[in-house]
Amino acid sequence: MGTLNARNKRRGGGGHDVETVLDELYITPPSDFVARRETAAAAAKAAGRVDDARRIHAARRPTLAAWAANLLLRSQPEESQRFLQLGQALREAYDALDADGLKDLSAQRRRVVSALSRQTAQLAREAGHPLSESVLQDLEATLRAVLADPDAADQWAAGRLVNALTPPSDLLPGIAPAEKPGTRSRPGPPTPASARTKDELTQRRRARAEQLARAQEASEAAQQRLRAERSRQAEVDVEVQQARERTEQARRRMSAAEEQMQQARQEYQQAESHQQESEEHGRSLADAVAQAEREAHERAQHLRRLTAETP
Repeated sequence: MGTLNARNKRRGGGGHDVETVLDELYITPPSDFVARRETAAAAAKAAGRVDDARRIHAARRPTLAAWAANLLLRSQPEESQRFLQLGQALREAYDALDADGLKDLSAQRRRVVSALSRQTAQLAREAGHPLSESVLQDLEATLRAVLADPDAADQWAAGRLVNALTPPSDLLPGIAPAEKPGTRSRPGPPTPASARTKDELTQRRRARAEQLARAQEASEAAQQRLRAERSRQAEVDVEVQQARERTEQARRRMSAAEEQMQQARQEYQQAESHQQESEEHGRSLADAVAQAEREAHERAQHLRRLTAETP
């Protein structure tokens, strides 16, 4: 089975490498796939890379479940590599397990598939394309197929799934492997070599079980951190909204105060102008009164003189 590391080594690093273009194309959301494919094909053709343009143009748009599986592979390369290795180990150990081992192994498969399915759904939501229940079922079927079927594992490792994968019917979770033709229903006593092989497979299964348990714990811890971060983000969003409301209230109060200040300024200017007019009028009246007093005084003096001169 090809691994992600082996495939990545075959990838070119340049921006014009057709493999890189195809890899990026298959993590493009299906709604944007055709437009991006035609743009990339046209660019390759304009650059004189006719064969590359033909390969790009021949790329088929993936279903939403296939796109999500490709996105998981590219976004989480280390976890995807471990998942591929786990599938290989499970397939090697499958024939050597007894009924109790198969039951335990099936439970472990369900846990790791469920954890990766939730992680992929989160990646799809972050990319703006939430997955429906039916698409999630197709995604989980694809992951189970990767664990069960080496051909399915190679297809997923290529990162260019077009359709969801279907696990083989003889290796579904909880179903014991079919007896191979020509074998006895009750095997004879194991030879020392076969016993050693079974012990080694049992130890490997236990190691994988521990690995699965650690992966499950890490996944649950990551989900818990995600919930905590979302809760803190919600609290911050509330604080931001409250701050915006307080700012808006302060702005309205400030605007009202500025209007009142403008009105008071206008009233002050009017009062000041009226005061100046009143003061000028008062001065004019004072001058008139003084003039009248002088005239009255002069008339009174003149009357007294006339009275004094009369015999």
